[in-house]
Amino acid sequence: MESKDPLNPSTSVLRELPAEPASRPLHPLRVVAIGGGTGLSTLLRGLRRHVAVPGQCDPEADAIADLAAVVTVTDDGGSSGRLRQDFNMLPPGDLRNCMVALSEEEDLLTQLFGHRFRSGYALKGHNFGNLFVAALTEITGDFAQAVQLSSKILATRGRIYPATTANTTLVARMDDGSLVRGETSITASRRRIVELTLDPPGPAPLPETLEAMERADVITVGPGSLYTSLITNLLVDGIPAALARARGLRVYIANLMTQANESLNLTASEHIERIYEHTRAPIFDCALVNTAPFSAETLARYAAEGAAPIVADIERIQALGVRCVAGDFASEENVVRHAAGRVASALLALGRESSHAQT
Repeated sequence: MESKDPLNPSTSVLRELPAEPASRPLHPLRVVAIGGGTGLSTLLRGLRRHVAVPGQCDPEADAIADLAAVVTVTDDGGSSGRLRQDFNMLPPGDLRNCMVALSEEEDLLTQLFGHRFRSGYALKGHNFGNLFVAALTEITGDFAQAVQLSSKILATRGRIYPATTANTTLVARMDDGSLVRGETSITASRRRIVELTLDPPGPAPLPETLEAMERADVITVGPGSLYTSLITNLLVDGIPAALARARGLRVYIANLMTQANESLNLTASEHIERIYEHTRAPIFDCALVNTAPFSAETLARYAAEGAAPIVADIERIQALGVRCVAGDFASEENVVRHAAGRVASALLALGRESSHAQT
């Protein structure tokens, strides 16, 4: 049976994708999610609910056999920045949020790991979760091992890898030709980013990251800040090449709103083009793009901050050779976030479709 046109923005992605063949068992998927910031932790929160648990056998609930997150480590502000300077360690903030998102005790850990000390000369401003990772880093002498131990202690449903263990600094070339160093300064700049690099360039990835990408059935990039959460990962040596040759389905999850100097006035297709300018190769098979409208109140609130919904220019996305899957992927509360459950369901449907097509 033919599925509905996946480029029709008025239909839900779950209606666009073909139903599972009744005679063929579901194949648990191996998923790798690349990104940073609140976008990645939101996505992981949705995917976690589908990760297989030992001793259980529910094909619908246990749709993911293996889940790995590859997380940016270039933050230099706040508690993470202070730990980076004081302990000469990588920033733990984004990794900490991913641990919480993948934990079974998410509600409790959100409060505990997100707790920011309000007093104490040395402690004031630090997150407990950041200090937890810092302590394990001192104990083990290895940041990546500390992250893995943290995940084990928290019994996370998935593995978490820093994009690199090299101590690198983001450098942005702005539209006036100036260079801005450091993620905090880049984010605070009012100029538009033209190109992003790392100093020193070409840091090495973890071997486990490349192995996970090689085995993956689905690899996602996004959602997240275009440059400081997404492209920064793609500047790590070996990751763009691993994406280019990956056998699994490569999915870009488009952001919902534009963001200051990172993506102001950029359409969904232009986000992909900016990524390709840095990877120097096409790395996506599909793009998940929100086409559901926002309330007038939400639009007015974001307009006051200079932000607006990202235009879903579906034909231009398709012209890049990327299949566009449009639907309602947004959740409106105090801030606009991706609807983790709907995004996860769409990704799993796409992954199953791709997996069946290859068998």
